[in-house]
Amino acid sequence: MSVNFKAILKKYTMVLALIAVIIFFQVTTGGKMLLPQNMNNLISQNAYVFVLAAGMLLCILTGGNIDLAVGSVVCFVGGIGAVMMDKDIPAILAVIVMLVGGILVGAWQGFWIAYVKVPPFIATLAGMYAFRGLSNVVLQGYSVGIDNAGFLYIFGGGADCYIPDLFGNGAFNMTCLLVGILLVVIYAALVFKRRMSAKAAGYSVGPLASDIIKLIIIGVVVIWFFFMLSQYKGIPTSLIWIGVVLLVYAYITTNTTMGRYLYAVGGNEKATTLSGIDSRKVYFFAYVNMGLMAGLAGILTVARATHAEPTFGAGYEMDAIAACFIGGASAYGGEGNVFGIVIGALLMGVINMGMSIMGVEANYQKVVKGIVVLVAIVFDVMSSKKKN
Repeated sequence: MSVNFKAILKKYTMVLALIAVIIFFQVTTGGKMLLPQNMNNLISQNAYVFVLAAGMLLCILTGGNIDLAVGSVVCFVGGIGAVMMDKDIPAILAVIVMLVGGILVGAWQGFWIAYVKVPPFIATLAGMYAFRGLSNVVLQGYSVGIDNAGFLYIFGGGADCYIPDLFGNGAFNMTCLLVGILLVVIYAALVFKRRMSAKAAGYSVGPLASDIIKLIIIGVVVIWFFFMLSQYKGIPTSLIWIGVVLLVYAYITTNTTMGRYLYAVGGNEKATTLSGIDSRKVYFFAYVNMGLMAGLAGILTVARATHAEPTFGAGYEMDAIAACFIGGASAYGGEGNVFGIVIGALLMGVINMGMSIMGVEANYQKVVKGIVVLVAIVFDVMSSKKKN
């Protein structure tokens, strides 16, 4: 069986780039990049990127459209929740209000985009200014602290927000490692179940060796990752939320009718409309989802910081957009997947952390991230030209 290295290289370009960047920073930081504490911080500090990128992917699938307002919405809903809890309103009610607030903002913007045909760039640019202003109104220009222990623990705020070790209290978190092994076992079972179902239906399933090699590589990476987390407190609660969001959106994009509609609208909106699909509902769905994810990101952001302030969320929309494009989402729409945004978010996070450990000035970090995004877009454009 011949191996098409060119096809593999093209398919996993960003995965290889991520590995190369990790190795680079591991060497240049004297081995600090892959310390267990830094790996844990990589997840916790970038939780909002994973969450927002999942929602942003749906917007981009509809035709390369984006939402510039999400950073302001994160600040707005986070501020509302912080003020509510500061007034001793139950945290559960504050969480509901933050999520519903995000949905309502998404519905507001989705209405103008889907039914009034305001270009997404303009509609969300207006939202970016409006909700940033409303954030200042809600917080009155001040920082508002959060001291609700239950809220902070569940959504990943503070230094002790980790899943407890059920098998001991030592320096090594055995529960964390066992969770990693269980995830690999579940993934293996799903892979072989998919093969058997495809065979039973008469579909071609490809060589077994290919699935086994892929399974081994993924399994080793997952177990290694959880082994590293096990050496520093274990699983942060923010990782649970990241996992839930990614699984839900992976299911939406691959196993639902609406998921197929998102790709169809992005691929050829006119043909999709002629086939009887209401593209307006697809756009509306994408932006309502984006609002929901902005609400959740707002919760995670204020929980990690243990307070809300008017500057929160600045630049978050750019991090989410960059994660999607770096992860292979097409600037023209119709292409992209959840696995890609995970790679994109990790790459952005690694670059941020690596340069921070090296002591690189924040302004130069932005320059590097800008270049990385430009390279990803150029790669997408050149690939599209070759297809045509």
